[in-house]
Parts: sequence; C-alpha cells; structure tokens
Amino acid sequence: MTTSETHQGGCQCGAVRFTVSGEPVRAMACHCTSCKLRTGAPYGIGVYMQDEQIEFEGEPMLKYRYESDTTGRWIQNEFCSKCGSTITWTLEMRPGLRAIAGGSFDNPDWYSLIAHIWTRSARTDMRYPDDMPVHEKALE
Repeated sequence: MTTSETHQGGCQCGAVRFTVSGEPVRAMACHCTSCKLRTGAPYGIGVYMQDEQIEFEGEPMLKYRYESDTTGRWIQNEFCSKCGSTITWTLEMRPGLRAIAGGSFDNPDWYSLIAHIWTRSARTDMRYPDDMPVHEKALE
C-alpha cells in the first residue's frame, strides 16, 4: 500500500485478514432488512472504500448474492468460509466501491459515521445522535 494511513481487520477466527489504505469514501449505519439479517443486529455499519484501497489475505471468502425486493438491485456479501463472519460486500448501485463491516476492524474507532440510512426499517425505539443526518432511504 502506498499511503502511510492503513488500518487492519479480519474475521472472528482470523482466517481472513485485510488492510485498507487511506480514508473511506463514506461510513454509514444502515437499518435496511439486508443489513439486519447480515449482522443479526439492529443495524449494520459499512465503511466504503475504493476497491484499490483494500488488500485481502488468508482464506478465500465465500459469496452470497441477494437481490433486494425493495430496489431490485443486488447486494453480494463475502464471508469467511471457516467462521462465517461477513467481512465485506459490494452493491450494484456503487460500482468500484466495497464496504467493509465496521465491526471487523481491529480498531473500529478510526472512521466516523456520516449518516444513518434506511431508517424507515429501523427499530421503533432507535435513537440517533442530534448532529447525525438520518435518511429514510439510501444516499444516492
């Protein structure tokens, strides 16, 4: 990697590792149904990087492609073949970008969220920071 700013992470068992360089294009909390199912949590955090900013090492990841019943576009998750941790995903609507699961970074405090999206699918008791943009659908 050519930049001095790098961050590492990986799956739960350590079979998949990654390094990202530079700043993310964006980092968001997503409350869509797909992210809730992917994470098993009330929302997912995606740190979006250009493909060339990411290097993977270790075991090859398995892939699962899902077509959204809301938008009709595909989402492809990639996860560890040993422990099942979702590490990354790509979206038809964002060619050239790859999201890294925010919780898979060794230090998940290095990036800042810019928004909460798909909040129309959020839990009814969800509360957002006062200074955080909130969007009922995706950011285009």
